[in-house]
Amino acid sequence: MSTIHGIGAVRAHLGKLPAPETMTIAERRAQYDRAEKVFALPTGMAVEAVQAGGRPAEWLRTPTSRADAALLYLHGGGYVIGSARSHRHLAGAIAAGAGIACLFPDYRLAPEHPFPAAVDDAVSAYRWLLERGVEAPRVVIAGDSAGGGLVVATLLALRQRGLVLPAGGVCISPWVDLTCSGASYETKAARDPIVKRQGVLQMAQHYLGRADAETPLASPLFADLSGLPPFLIHVGSDEVLLDDATQLAARVRAAGGQVELEVWPDMIHVWHWFLPWLDEAKTAVDGIGRFMRARLG
Repeated sequence: MSTIHGIGAVRAHLGKLPAPETMTIAERRAQYDRAEKVFALPTGMAVEAVQAGGRPAEWLRTPTSRADAALLYLHGGGYVIGSARSHRHLAGAIAAGAGIACLFPDYRLAPEHPFPAAVDDAVSAYRWLLERGVEAPRVVIAGDSAGGGLVVATLLALRQRGLVLPAGGVCISPWVDLTCSGASYETKAARDPIVKRQGVLQMAQHYLGRADAETPLASPLFADLSGLPPFLIHVGSDEVLLDDATQLAARVRAAGGQVELEVWPDMIHVWHWFLPWLDEAKTAVDGIGRFMRARLG
């Protein structure tokens, strides 16, 4: 698998995988978590198991990581699948690119733990960083897919609780509208090899439980987005969540916020995840590192 290169080869690889609708949630979680056996961490990066805000988490750092700054990374997986095992390589690469440590919380998943469990756990992880002595202006929160939406929801929850907000937010292919109503679900359906509307709607149902799909902390596209720190948003031109990303950027700007939106030609959902195989993945991660360094000073 390490010989796969280029977006065409990644598409071919994805086409050989079992269709998600043919698998149980347990099988999908196990399949996703096999990534830790395929993708390596940055050279010299250590993994320390910690308890952060009452939840298991990992503390990722290299010998040269700054001690005064941290990344809080929130993984994707539709709030139903995903873990440090599936995303440790990506979180570690982003943190290494910024020269900082990373806190990777194991937030609770649906359907066992529906909304707002993930938001509560992310807020608790942020509090843990502050209690550890990392100042809010030295923290960036980043995440992909559902984790990208959780970035925005966490910032909103921190604002609600009157906590000092971090230096910035990074949203990779964010899922911010759990009504799944963006036009790109149709216009990009034939080009997206990963995300399908029916499957996303099912994950939304698992996560929402009894909550309405337009609840702001579940679907932050419908929230008041004023007063939030600057954002960097990455999205591929060939993914069904394109409209989620572009609409999020537009609403942040309309609320008076700062946002850098990058639409990457020919890229698919969270292409960063395929870091060893794609030049575009490395370029994107490097760009995130530059954004974070600029925000952290």
